[in-house]
Formats: sequence, C-alpha cells, structure tokens
Amino acid sequence: MSVNVTWKAKTFAQLNTTELYDALKLRVDVFVVEQTCYYPDLDDCDRVDGTIHLLGYDEEQLVAYLRLLPKGVTYPDYPSIGRVATRADYRGKGIGHPLMNKALEICTRTWPGEDVKISAQEHLEKFYIQHNFKRVSDMYLEDDIPHIAMLKTCT
Repeated sequence: MSVNVTWKAKTFAQLNTTELYDALKLRVDVFVVEQTCYYPDLDDCDRVDGTIHLLGYDEEQLVAYLRLLPKGVTYPDYPSIGRVATRADYRGKGIGHPLMNKALEICTRTWPGEDVKISAQEHLEKFYIQHNFKRVSDMYLEDDIPHIAMLKTCT
C-alpha cells in the first residue's frame, strides 16, 4: 500500500483545534497507551516560542508527528526533535524516514548552522544513524525506557 502523506509545519498558535487534538491523541496513543509510559506529556514545551509541530496526514488521518524545539528548551546548546510518533497501523509503510527528512529540512532552514540533539529510544539507534545522528551518551532511563542522546552535526 502506497501512502501519500501531506506535511504541515506549524507553531502552537497556528494549530487549529482539530490539529492540536490529533497531535495530542496520537502522542497519548503511542507513548502512554501503547508503551504504557505514564509521564506528563503536556510539559508546556508545545507552546514555547519557536517550537514547531510537524504533522503528517494521510487524507484526514494524522499518521505521523514530531515537534522541533529551539535551543534552550530541551538542551541549553542545541535545538532538538522530540515526541516522534507514527500511528501503529502506519509503521512499516515508509513514512518514518520522510518524517525525519522533513524535520531535518525544517531544522536547517529554521536554525541554520546549528547541530541538533535528540533523546532517542535506544532500540531506534540504527534508524537515527541513517539520518547522520551519532550516539553521544551511554544508555539512560527516561520514563523507565532505555534512551540515548544522539547528535547530528551540521558540518
């Protein structure tokens, strides 16, 4: 099955109520329900000035999401990408890499010359390596899930 995803990149203020609901529902479905990870998803970072929400729609269904955070929000010296989520029934259909490619394009355009740091679930290390991220930490637990810090340098 071929998936035709339409990408929308918006600030918090630009999100309409349906897009905001879709994003929050996907995040809860993936991180809280599916991964049984009970954490404060509404952390005020969504509406920080400079945060960009990337939403991937297949027709009217939100199937992929992430947020891009400016330097000083997650890490003092780096912009970051977080809350990367793909709807369960769309995994393996080839939208993870386009999602990350689009995110990195936005990072380059928004924060030219800036390296990007992420806190990746450890089992996804090979996925992020394909996007030129390099592991820069030992494993640590974040919400009881093994994570690693990874960095993509701009040079």
